[in-house]
This record gives sequence, structure tokens and C-alpha cells, in this order.
Amino acid sequence: MHNFVEELKWRGMIHDMTPEAEEQLLKEMTSGYVGIDPTADSLHIGHLVGVMMLVHLQLAGHRPIALVGGATGMIGDPSGKSQERNLLSEETLRQNESGIKAQLAKFLDFENGDNKALLVNNYDWMKEFSFLDFIRDVGKHLTVNYMMAKDSVKKRISPDSKSGMSFTEFSYQLVQGYDFLHLYQNEGCKLQMGGSDQWGNIITGTELIRRKLGHESNAFAITCPLITKADGTKFGKTESGNVWLDSEKTSPYEFYQFWLNVSDEDAGKYIRIFTLHTQQFINQLIAEHMKEPHLRLLQKELAKDITARVHSVQAYCSAIEASEILFGKGTTDMLKNMDERTLLSVFKGVPQSEVSRDEFVAGIGILDFLSEKAGAFKSNGEARRMIKDNAVSINKVKISDNYILTSDSLLNKKYVLVQKGKKNYFLVKVV
Repeated sequence: MHNFVEELKWRGMIHDMTPEAEEQLLKEMTSGYVGIDPTADSLHIGHLVGVMMLVHLQLAGHRPIALVGGATGMIGDPSGKSQERNLLSEETLRQNESGIKAQLAKFLDFENGDNKALLVNNYDWMKEFSFLDFIRDVGKHLTVNYMMAKDSVKKRISPDSKSGMSFTEFSYQLVQGYDFLHLYQNEGCKLQMGGSDQWGNIITGTELIRRKLGHESNAFAITCPLITKADGTKFGKTESGNVWLDSEKTSPYEFYQFWLNVSDEDAGKYIRIFTLHTQQFINQLIAEHMKEPHLRLLQKELAKDITARVHSVQAYCSAIEASEILFGKGTTDMLKNMDERTLLSVFKGVPQSEVSRDEFVAGIGILDFLSEKAGAFKSNGEARRMIKDNAVSINKVKISDNYILTSDSLLNKKYVLVQKGKKNYFLVKVV
């Protein structure tokens, strides 16, 4: 077994840890779990820190357990939240669980070895628990004073809190604490991991195990820092929302671009957390990057590694090609081979218009198309002057003023890409 704690330390992935956790992990193969919120059928990159903790746990010779919080997902964790979440049905939670497992399988080995990964859903052991049984077998072991002392609770019941806190959410830490107890008793799980905002809930689990099973029962906790961007804003959020691992929610091109566009400071931090590169490789890469920061070596390696892992090498290559098209290096063949979703992702935000498909049946002259039909130019004269200066391309091909557009000119059978000069694009949708 490798030293799991040392690995996390140099990667900047440890915020707090209970005493003797490291000794336990060096003594024997240990099962450890991370809870995952199942309120969507996909993980987003905010989940990846916890997932990478499980990855390193498995690589160090221990057994990772991913707990999908079907029961807790029906309640909503108050940690860091100002109000309750929407409660989900069992059917929705099961669908979400299935989508999440498929994504976790790209990171964890669920098939091989004594330490093969395990996926569990706390709804499976909570659904038959009656309220009376729960307050008798679990609730009596922890005082209200103990529960109210947690930061996640104090923030919600303070005089400044507008929403207050329901009993449902107040009970969340008991349910999460029982998860740890259940896995401790049934799976020999001695370690729970999570973000630093989960410390209180995790410690509730260790305390419940101690009080219910006796002082000789040892359970441990490790938390990682909450990941923020260098400017202090929340990691993993863009103007359009979360960066998802599901290609239908966030295209591979958008996913790649997110990592490619992080700051130098963030890239140095993220490449330690989100890749499996060695300390020596990363230190060398950072040194090379600092010599020529404009080449963005750190960002490129980070984006390559994580895009290929989450999506595929092919998706990474497609994202590279898409980037080249946007910045003027791409070819017409690249553009023609691009799927519609990527095309729209690449040219999101550029001016767009719509033209009737009927115009293309008999063919439409380029000047008429560019000015009157599509509105890419104010007049035929302006379009003619730029064409004469060899500054207009249709689908990455320079054209003359006698060029005729037909149905064969369309990308994905419904788009025309107009380029004016080097960087000004105009996308026309044919309807």
C-alpha cells in the first residue's frame, strides 16, 4: 500500500483529519466512502474533488465506496445552503444513480481486485426505517445541544437567517451519521471523506459510531479544502451554470474550454487535484510554463488530461480542432466534420440570423445572401468591397462575388458560417 495521506498532502487535498487516520491507512486495507448528491443524473466538476479522493484511495490499495445519497437527497443538506432543496421521487433518484455510476466507472475500478470500488445508495437501508425506530436507535445517542453546535445548523437558525430551518433538514446530520454507522457495521468502512463544509456531518458519524458501539470502535474522517478560483469566486460555475460531465449538458468543447481558460494560478492548483500526474512531472511542467506562460502549457495539459478521461481521446481531439477553427487555423474539412452541438458551442455568442431553406433550392447569389437575406453586411456594396479584398469566407473557403450558395453549401444541412476578416464570424441558420 502507498501512503494515501502523503499523496493527498502534496496535492493540496487535505483540510482536516481525525487523529490516527494516517496510521489506520498504513496499517491495513481500509474502506472509505464519499457521499454524492444525486439531485441530477450527472456529476458536475464540483463533485470531482471527492471522486479524486476515492481514486487516490483505490490507487493506494484501499477500497473506495461511493455513496449515492438517495435518502439524504430526499431531504437536502443544509451545509452552506440558505434554503431547502426540492425533494425528489424515488424513480428520479434511481435514474440519477444509474447516470452517476456510469461516470464514476471512468475513474474507479468496479470490477477487479480485493479493493474494487463499491456503489451504494443510502435509500436502500433508510426506506424501511420507521420514524420511531430511527429516533429510538439513532436519535437517542446524540443530544440536541451537540447537533445545534454545528456551524451548518447555527447559520440557519441565527436571527439573521431569513429562511430558518425545518426539522427535516435539522435531521440531516443524523441520517448522514447513520450512513457511516451502517457502512461501518456492514462493509467494514472506517473512513468517511468529503469537503471541509462536511466536517460537522462527518464527525457526527464518528461520534455516533463511538457512542453506539463503544469507545473501542474507531472511525476516521478526512476532508479536503473547498476549491475556489484565484479571484475568490466559486469553482465549477460559468455564466451558463454548472460544468457537467454529461456531454449532453456540457459539450466536450465547452468542457475543454473551461479548463483551457483557467488562470495560471488555478491551473497550478487544479493539475495537482484533477490529474494523476506525478509530483516530479507537475513541478517540471510548472517550471516550463513559467518560462513561457503565453504558451499556456499548464492549461493545455490539464484540459487534455481531464477531457480525455471524462469524455474520450477522440472528444479531446475534436475540441482541439474546434478551437483551431475558431481562431483561424482550422480547415474546411474540420468544419464539415463537426457535429451540430459542437458547432453551436464554438460559435455561441457570435451574431446569428435565419434564412429560408427555399432560397437555396435554385441557388442564391453571395451578395444577395450576405446583405439582404442574412444581414451579415449592411449593403451589397460593403460585401462586394470586402470580397474584393479577399476578406470574406464561406465555411472557411474564400469566395468571389459570383459565388452561388446551394443546399450543398450547408453545414450539418442547415448552417452557413460567414467569416469577415480574421476573427469576425456570422452564423446563418437555414430553416
